[in-house]
Order: sequence, then C-alpha cells, then structure tokens
Amino acid sequence: MTHASTTLSSICWNIHRGRGEDGVVDAERTANVLCDEVLLPDTQVLMLQEADGECPPHAGVLDIKAIESRTGLCSVHTESGTRWGPDSHGFLGVIGFVHPSVAVERVSVVDMPGHCHRGAVVMDLSRAGCQFRFVGMHLSLTQVLRAVQLRTLGQYLFRQPARPTVLCGDLNEWRPWGGMALSKFVLGDRYAGPAPATFPVKRLWCRWIASSPQAGRGLPLPPSSTGRAFARRPTIARLRLRSLLKVKDTTS
Repeated sequence: MTHASTTLSSICWNIHRGRGEDGVVDAERTANVLCDEVLLPDTQVLMLQEADGECPPHAGVLDIKAIESRTGLCSVHTESGTRWGPDSHGFLGVIGFVHPSVAVERVSVVDMPGHCHRGAVVMDLSRAGCQFRFVGMHLSLTQVLRAVQLRTLGQYLFRQPARPTVLCGDLNEWRPWGGMALSKFVLGDRYAGPAPATFPVKRLWCRWIASSPQAGRGLPLPPSSTGRAFARRPTIARLRLRSLLKVKDTTS
C-alpha cells in the first residue's frame, strides 16, 4: 500500500472586478489577459477573487462560458448553493475553476464575518487517486477581522475529513508567519509555505499556503505576464500533494 500523490499547477489572481492600474474597468480586457497571458497550458486549478460585483446581488463581471471555452477549465459553481445568488458567478467574488483531469468531489461555501461580507469557497478535489482540498478566499484588511475569519474557517475545516489543504487568495497579510490570523492558535492547524509579494508595495495581497509537507513553490508572475499593468499580480504555485489515504500498489 502506498500514498497516492499528484503534481499540479495552480494560479490565483485578484482581478479587481476588471479594473486595471489605469483605472479603466474593462472585464473583456481582463479576460483576454487571463486567457492569453496569465494561464499556463498545464494549469489545473484557477482561483479568482473580486470576480463578482462588490454589492448585492453580487452579479458576475466575466463571461464564464467564454473563459471555459478558451481555456478548457470548468467553473466549479454549477450548483446554486455554491454561488451567493442567482446573478453571481461565485461566492462573494471568489470563483474556482478546475481542469477536466481534476475530479470535483464537493464544493461548499463558508460565510465569514466582517464589515464587508467575506466568504470562502472550499473545493474537495482528487486527481490521479490523490484527494486534496483547495480553499479560496478574500480576507479583510484589519488583522482582528482576519483572525475572526480564519478562526471561523478553521472550525469548519476541523469538522471535515482530513486531506492535504491549500489556502489561497487575497489574504491581505504582509507578515509571512508572524501574524495572529495565520497562527495555529487561530486556524487550528499549522500551515506553511512560500509567501511571495504580489503587490507593488510588497503587501501580500495574494498568497499561497499549503498544509502538505510537499507543497511545492509559489511565485508571482512577472509584470510582463500581466499585460495591461494590473496592480494585483497573479501567483502561480507548482504543488506536489500526497494523499493521506493509502492505495493499493498494482505495479508489482
């Protein structure tokens, strides 16, 4: 019996509802940059933040069908319970996509408190016999609120079956592992991994954290890869994840 493992490439990007650094809001331009310059041919998981409207009814800002057609990725928000409302493409701006080679076992959403309503999208996935979990989110600017939000998330994850878990998104955290919000005391588990800056002023607006000891590397794509001068840089993470479940070795 062996532990199944898989290697995958994932990209995370806060698209700022289509607003470029020039102040122009252009969802079509954003989608073109995403499809033509940001996504890599082997991308298996894509997490977007600020991809729905800021205020209720939090309507979608992108053409999801067009993105799916151009990239081959599929939105995980096929069920109404995985979206904030009927006009939304995701949950409070967080949208997940996966490659057809990745099986979607379950998608759930977690409401998190804050002055501005926040939420997380929890995706239980599997690939090549390896089960793992991606959690996409957009946290508040205030550390106290981030701590409350991640405590809420941690309590939810504590009740779920254990599997390698990757936390990703716009975490608004610039203390790689010194902040209270990401501590084991608050989250209920110890998370570790690279913490690249993806915002020009060095704040970690987008950040990857992985609980798996084989969590790979995460790095921001260079500015030239974001085409039209978007302030929030995409991040790519190449991950090697090992399932906690053992599978029968059929090679012998």
